[in-house]
Amino acid sequence: MSKNLKVLAKVWVCTAGILLASPAFAAWQLNMRPGVTELSKLAYHLHMEILWVCVAIAFVVFGAMIYSIIKFRHSKGAVADTTLLHSTKVEVIWTVIPIIILVAMAVPAAKGLIKDEDMTSSDMTIKVTGYQWKWEYDYLDQKVDFFSTLARDSNAARIKESGIDPYTVPNYLLDVDHPLVVPVHKKVRLLLTAGDVIHAWWVPALGMKKDAIPGYINELWFRADEEGTFRGQCAELCGRDHGFMPIVVIVKSQADYDAWLNEQHAPPAEAAPSDAAAASPPAAAT
Repeated sequence: MSKNLKVLAKVWVCTAGILLASPAFAAWQLNMRPGVTELSKLAYHLHMEILWVCVAIAFVVFGAMIYSIIKFRHSKGAVADTTLLHSTKVEVIWTVIPIIILVAMAVPAAKGLIKDEDMTSSDMTIKVTGYQWKWEYDYLDQKVDFFSTLARDSNAARIKESGIDPYTVPNYLLDVDHPLVVPVHKKVRLLLTAGDVIHAWWVPALGMKKDAIPGYINELWFRADEEGTFRGQCAELCGRDHGFMPIVVIVKSQADYDAWLNEQHAPPAEAAPSDAAAASPPAAAT
């Protein structure tokens, strides 16, 4: 290795060390997340299996290339073959082996896609409509319907020269006023559409993303395996405020979900009388 190459290698090692030690890298997740649903975990495990297959292939291919470059380089006296020899056996081997690998990779991928599209035996159905720039959730089985928009504190902080430090706002641009609430361990079927332009409903922890298209119904389903709050965003460039269209899904226990559902069905509380009306004396009898 020449002196220049040694210097270049040292520079790359030092740069990589600085980046790996930085706080930004510590908060950065390189790989996919397993998620909290059956489908997200299936996608994660399939991703890891295919990744290691690709790593093994790269190791063999680049290993052979590097070996050939070093072993048969011109400075060692190697002479290029000019006879254009052809080996049918070699051609068959490096054609059949990739086909076998591709088929082995395609079978579990096809099974996963079929499972993704299996909407049968769902426990509840929710119609999701995307608008510029909010979501409407219509619980078709429970007769509950509401809009979900960016939370007020995030909306105030995003305005130019608002004087509000976004770092002081919890879950900045990832919080809403009315989240989607679903029960744990229940198969939830979503019917996705839009009222104006194309949107995309995406929550990484649930492992699902699908377009909401005007005049068209797309379907997806998920079954959360644990309770919690999971956040996502519109994943389709839908206009000026595309970046301010978050999604929040709260997964509750069945008892807590039933209590929430009862609250949605309860009639709104009557407004309390104003202080002035309460303080005014009753009218005199005639």
